Amino acid sequence: MSSDRLRTPDVDALLEAFGSLQDADEVYAFLQDVATIREVQDMAQRLAVARMLAAGEHYTRIQETTGASSTTISRVSRSLNYGAEGYRTVIDRLGASGDAPGGDA
Repeated sequence: MSSDRLRTPDVDALLEAFGSLQDADEVYAFLQDVATIREVQDMAQRLAVARMLAAGEHYTRIQETTGASSTTISRVSRSLNYGAEGYRTVIDRLGASGDAPGGDA
């Protein structure tokens, strides 16, 4: 199972590091050090795609709004529908506190 490959002592330490951060500025600083700007932007884009899919948006609108490729949208859709529930957990917790890109906020 892929989660078995993901659950390693190093990944556990990474999760603990994220959990130790106290505010958005600390998270930004850590992300800047641990990942490239492109990697962070890619993760942010995937979350935006997931939120739009969960809101019922069509692939074309998601592509136009986020710039994500159809391949990325398809992969996120597969994770959203058949994955480990990570996207669903985050989307549910964010709820109305943050509108999906392209929303009428």
